[in-house]
Amino acid sequence: MASTPEFVEFVVEQFNGSGHVTARKMFGEYTLYWDSKPFALVCDNKLY
Repeated sequence: MASTPEFVEFVVEQFNGSGHVTARKMFGEYTLYWDSKPFALVCDNKLY
């Protein structure tokens, strides 16, 4: 099951105030970037 955009948005909001965190689709799931550096994955609505 693929991650939902709503869950990814929720995860990104949790990092608010910790720097510039963004999410981009990669291989059908999402990679989170902190100041343009990849640091986490969201797969099947789970944060890794």
